[in-house]
Amino acid sequence: MKRVLFAIVLAAAGCSKSSGPDPAALEAAGAKVDDHVSIADLTQWVAHGACKAVDANGDGTREHMGTIPGAIRLTDYRTYDLSELPSDKTTRLVFYCANEQCGASHTAAARAVIAGYTDVHVFKGGIAGWKNAGNTTQPL
Repeated sequence: MKRVLFAIVLAAAGCSKSSGPDPAALEAAGAKVDDHVSIADLTQWVAHGACKAVDANGDGTREHMGTIPGAIRLTDYRTYDLSELPSDKTTRLVFYCANEQCGASHTAAARAVIAGYTDVHVFKGGIAGWKNAGNTTQPL
């Protein structure tokens, strides 16, 4: 199911070789991403510095909803420069985007796996889920 959903996300995102990694490589890497992070897990990890949240949203969403405090703000979820991520490839990364209907976090997370990051997760609830749980956000 996750592979089918990821393939749909890639198709909807319009990924091609000119806009980032090969779609087949992204799909294979996406299968290695844990996307079962709960809001309780993420809240605890952020509070204790046990992860680095990675925002795959565009500036419009960030301006409207804010970001998780301390999150890395990717320049583009498909073609971000890998130097935007921590140099330690064992850092627990938790990618998020707008909400459960958004697939940008999955694509961005798959790119991190391709680059050799080993502890890669997606919080499917996105910034909307973060806010709905009563957590604070950082404005742009």
